[in-house]
Amino acid sequence: MAAGSNPAEGTRNEEVGHVTPTPKTTADSSVSVEQFIADVPTERRRTEAQTLVEVFSQASGQPAAMWGPSIVGFGSSHYRYASGREGDTATIGFSPRKAKISLYTARNFREFPKLLEDLGAHELAVGCLYIKKLADVDLAVLEELLTRSYEVARIDYDAQAESS
Repeated sequence: MAAGSNPAEGTRNEEVGHVTPTPKTTADSSVSVEQFIADVPTERRRTEAQTLVEVFSQASGQPAAMWGPSIVGFGSSHYRYASGREGDTATIGFSPRKAKISLYTARNFREFPKLLEDLGAHELAVGCLYIKKLADVDLAVLEELLTRSYEVARIDYDAQAESS
């Protein structure tokens, strides 16, 4: 797994060889996806969230589930680091935040530079991709990016689980 690419893991500081812990925000939640989307404050973000549920479901073949109070996740992956730290996280997911939509993957989006180039307006962070409006991106390219991210993450996690 790419260092720092897992939102549940925290920030990896390779220079000093340790992980700075962050609160585990990707635990399974009993909140329904439908209720979460209905509670999104703006009509545009609600509509974008509904569209993203369709795109992420198609890309992963998995149903939507809440991971914590604000992440809609698809699939579940168990991770384990050499340090012994381990947990579960959504394989791919999103959160319709006020300023930007946050897209998450258990892999690093930078692994797919051509797709990122073709995606449209976005910003990258360590394990997140941010878009201001869904209309700013090509949905077909987004679905391909998510499909590849999901497939690579599943292969990695399955191999990791088998070698444990």
